Amino acid sequence: MRRRVFSMAAVSSMECVKSVKGVILDMCGVLYDSGEGGGHPIHGSVQAVKRLMDSGLIVRFCTNETQNTREKFVQKLQRMGFDINVSHVFSPAPALIHILRERGLKPHLLVHDDLLPEFDAVDGSSANCVVIGDAAENFSYHNLNEAFRVLIGLEKPLLFSLGRGRYYKETDGLKLDVGVFMKALEYACDIEAEVVGKPAPGFFQSVLSDMKLQPHEVVMIGDDLVNDVGGAQFCGMKGVQVRTGKFRPSDDNHPHVKADACADNLAAAVDAILTQRSVNN
Repeated sequence: MRRRVFSMAAVSSMECVKSVKGVILDMCGVLYDSGEGGGHPIHGSVQAVKRLMDSGLIVRFCTNETQNTREKFVQKLQRMGFDINVSHVFSPAPALIHILRERGLKPHLLVHDDLLPEFDAVDGSSANCVVIGDAAENFSYHNLNEAFRVLIGLEKPLLFSLGRGRYYKETDGLKLDVGVFMKALEYACDIEAEVVGKPAPGFFQSVLSDMKLQPHEVVMIGDDLVNDVGGAQFCGMKGVQVRTGKFRPSDDNHPHVKADACADNLAAAVDAILTQRSVNN
């Protein structure tokens, strides 16, 4: 059996988690690969999550998933074997709905059909803002143009984006993510979107508040160097990148973001964290 190990550089850097009290896990590309049939768990990830949960560490899950309601998304992961509670999963749509209600906003929605039930209780008449998520096939010229017309017709156009990822990985290859279409609308309307989800600091802070931990006590594990690792580091957390999902070898030479540590996969990352924890205890 192949032994899970960190690279030598990563081994030396695992000192960064010696006082960790909590772990935030990205989901797609870390726990599982999405695709036909709902996707499949990455080797060793189901057991790795169980080991973290049993370790006494506070564990939360942070995703930019916007192709389904949080409840159905969690049900899919439970069918894969993950023991995950909906209340421990943070995703952009519920966070945005809180913002919309707080600010009295009525959204024009350009989102995936399966996400629409999240917005059933939100008034969308006479829209005074636009919300885009990972709409997949709904990102047609017609639908993008409709969103553009709503924005350009507002005195103060307001665009919310459920994340700003460039791409993600499914079993049949890479797919364009919401950030690509966010940029198109920003350019067309000469505005800057408000991002709800990773890497927005407010989104990460909501997870930390729920954990009742300080940033330096938490490590984020993700496959996205910029949005997962970089976003967490900006908030004062440590960031560990796994070499699964959307990871690319070029990430190692990114000009602005450098992970505090890297691991082959979640199982290897958990091995290192728990080993470091046992040494310090």
